[in-house]
Amino acid sequence: MSDLKSLYEGLQRAFYSKPSSDLKTCVALLAQLKVSELDSACQEADRRVMPLSAASKAVSDRPHAGDILEIGALTSIRTRDVPSFDRYFSQLQTFYTDYGSNLPPSKREYPIRGLNLIRLLTQNRIADFHTTLESLPADIIADNPFIRHPVNLERWLMEGSYSKVWNAREEAPAEEYKFFIDSLMGTIRNEIATCEEAAYESLPLRDAVTLLFFTNQSDLISFAQQRGWQIDITAGLVKFSQKGEEQMEIPKQKLIAASLLYARELEQIV
Repeated sequence: MSDLKSLYEGLQRAFYSKPSSDLKTCVALLAQLKVSELDSACQEADRRVMPLSAASKAVSDRPHAGDILEIGALTSIRTRDVPSFDRYFSQLQTFYTDYGSNLPPSKREYPIRGLNLIRLLTQNRIADFHTTLESLPADIIADNPFIRHPVNLERWLMEGSYSKVWNAREEAPAEEYKFFIDSLMGTIRNEIATCEEAAYESLPLRDAVTLLFFTNQSDLISFAQQRGWQIDITAGLVKFSQKGEEQMEIPKQKLIAASLLYARELEQIV
C-alpha cells in the first residue's frame, strides 16, 4: 500500500504540473499502478464472489482508485490514445453506477461521460450513443454542459448543420472535447469533399477553404494532395479528378422507343 501511495502521489504531481501535464510520466506511472488490479473488488462483485455491500466497502477502502482511473482516462485523450480511454471508461462505469452511492461524487464524472458520448459519435455508433444517453437522468441531460454539448453535436450532425459542429469546437466545455470534435470534422470534410468531386470540375481556392472549414489555404492544399486534387495557384483554383471519361452514354433512341412501346400497350389495355 505504501508503494501504491507513493506512485499515486507521483501521478498527481505529474498530472497537475504547470504549465501542462507531464504526460510521459503519467503514462509510465499509470502502467506501474496497474489500474485493472485496483478494480478487483468490482470484478469480484460481478462474479458474485462477495455480496454487493461487501464489494462496496472494498471499493470505498480504496479512495484513490477512481481518481487514478479518471486521470488515466484524461491522459489517454491528451495522448490521443482512444482505445486506452475506452478501457479506462469501462472500469469507471463500475464506480459511477454500481458504487456511486458509496463513494463521494467526482467532479470529473460528467466531463468524462460527455467525452465518452462524443467518442461514440466519432465512431458513428449512434444506437450506442442513445442507449448511453437514456441511462442518464433527464435533468442532467438538459442542464449539465458536459452532457448537453454532445447532445447538441448529435442533433446538428443529423440536421447536416456542419457549420454549427465546427463552431462548437470553440464552445467545448473542456479542452479534451476538442480532440473528438476535430475527429468529427475530419469525417465531415471527407463527406463534403466527395460531394464536391461529384458536383464540380473545379472550385476557387477561397470557396474550397470555406466549404471544407479550413482556416488557411495551406491546410486545404495538404488535404487536396491526399485526395489527388490538382491545385492551380496562378488561377486560384482547385481542380477535381476528371471523371468525364467514365460517364456512360445514355441510349436516347432505345429509351424513346421503349417509352412509346409502353404507351401503345397501355392504350390497348384501356
